[in-house]
Amino acid sequence: MSRLNVWIEGKPVGALEGPDPYVFAYHPDTPSSLTVSLTMPVRLQSWTDRALHPIFQMNLPEGAMLIAVRQAIAKIARTDELSLLRILGGYQIGRNRFIPPDEEPPSPAASPELLDDILKYPDTEELFRDLIGRFLLRSGVSGVQPKVLIDARDKATFRSSSYVVKSWGADFPQLAANEYFCMTAARRAGLPTPEFHLSDDGRLFVMERFDIVPPFSDLGFEDMCVLQGLGADEKYNSTYERIARAIDRYVSPQHRDEAMKTFFKSLVLSVAVRNGDAHLKNYGILYGNPTEGDIRLAPIYDVVTTVAYIPRDIPALSLGGAKKWWGARALHKFGIAHCGLSQSVIREIFDQVTGAVSDTRADVRRYSNDCPAFRETAEKMLSAWETGLGIE
Repeated sequence: MSRLNVWIEGKPVGALEGPDPYVFAYHPDTPSSLTVSLTMPVRLQSWTDRALHPIFQMNLPEGAMLIAVRQAIAKIARTDELSLLRILGGYQIGRNRFIPPDEEPPSPAASPELLDDILKYPDTEELFRDLIGRFLLRSGVSGVQPKVLIDARDKATFRSSSYVVKSWGADFPQLAANEYFCMTAARRAGLPTPEFHLSDDGRLFVMERFDIVPPFSDLGFEDMCVLQGLGADEKYNSTYERIARAIDRYVSPQHRDEAMKTFFKSLVLSVAVRNGDAHLKNYGILYGNPTEGDIRLAPIYDVVTTVAYIPRDIPALSLGGAKKWWGARALHKFGIAHCGLSQSVIREIFDQVTGAVSDTRADVRRYSNDCPAFRETAEKMLSAWETGLGIE
């Protein structure tokens, strides 16, 4: 059996043991505000599961990231789930921290990087290898794409924030620029997005973390896998109807209408830009003290034109019983029946999304003219967007 203490806001709230089975028990004096998950409220009875609880596996690395972490620790530690949490647990998205017995959570970096230096570095491929070497084992963040968590300071404002820095491999050329322009369309459409940047050479996508309130106060974050009681490997095994039900169940009443509009608009955007990766882990909720009724939908993140790499890609989740690129009628029906939106609001959302995508096409063309390496990916994106705009 392995054991980790779980900390929130600088306080130990319980202990996790496993495997076979995995058992989490709250300490007797833990207040209800320090719940590890909205799906696992504070109680005297232990929470027991044959698999690692979804909230605890939420930030475990996947794909290339998992391989890199396992290679980095293979000679000094086991590579099972609790061992990964033991290594990465002090540096997590959200507010849960996983700390070995008799240790305390690490402090924020004393000397943050300079954001401008990262964005303007002449060889960011070399830079990213350096960042991976220094921050890989301080990056408790899910996903297949190579990425690290860093603290960085804006040279102009002297403000320090935490960022996710992503690169891309040979299988997904120009993925950083792809995501940058998809996120630009999202922001133009009026969707809430974190601050984001594209490095000068186009190799890095840098996004400010939205789960941290300056100066380095952690918010609770739970993705839709957690809220639906599913493991990370089931992120494609659900429906957009179930996401709408989770929003209705967990988002606070005063934020629910706006959350439904945001969710529906993000779905329309994903159809328009042909983003086939809007799965359960790419939607989530944020909260401070969950007992105070201020639970919101998280900003929109991880939007990419996937058909630029997988020409016959389909949506990540089903809607109306099918995984296909739905037309306006199916989306209108979904917006009314499952998001509680009026016809006029739906029409406004369609206009906002299609206008934003149309405007951003001009940005893609300009950038491809200036960056020949992006042109092939740009042409595939523009073709996909032209088809996607047929949802009007």
